[in-house]
Amino acid sequence: MTVLPQRRNRAVKLVVIGVAGCGKSTLAAGIADALGAEMIEGDAHHLPASRDKMSRGIALQDSDREPWLDRLGALLAARPGAAILACSALKLRYRDRLRAAVPGLRFLFIEIEQAEAARRVGARSGHLFPAALVASQFEALEAPHGEAGVLIVAATLSPDAQLEAALRWLGTAGSHDGAPP
Repeated sequence: MTVLPQRRNRAVKLVVIGVAGCGKSTLAAGIADALGAEMIEGDAHHLPASRDKMSRGIALQDSDREPWLDRLGALLAARPGAAILACSALKLRYRDRLRAAVPGLRFLFIEIEQAEAARRVGARSGHLFPAALVASQFEALEAPHGEAGVLIVAATLSPDAQLEAALRWLGTAGSHDGAPP
């Protein structure tokens, strides 16, 4: 990603969401860097039992995700300044759980085709999430089309184009809420 001058943003709280392989962590880190915000990697906060399940190719259930989402919501809420979270948040009820913890929370959804997500996940090494679980993420996905406070960007855009779209949206979200810039 191109390094941009840091832009301070008033305590924005944003979750970059999508299926495995869409580029959540990369974009979240870029946004955090550009805003001088803290970046929280959701995968780092999974419970040991969930990490074990995923490493064995077992899809997580809602009951596995609930304590994880509660922890992530608490982490975001506890940050006094801007914070950017990378987290799949595939279902509306997961996003609503995070919204309950952090009023005014915004989401950026990276939309990707299943075949491309599987290719990307299969190409990375040493990651917690195996390519065999990509299909289960698409089965669980409730895309946030039409939800307030959500920007949707295509995974086919370059990381720089995604970052620019996100930063433009964050700067004008009050008047263009949910609409691409």
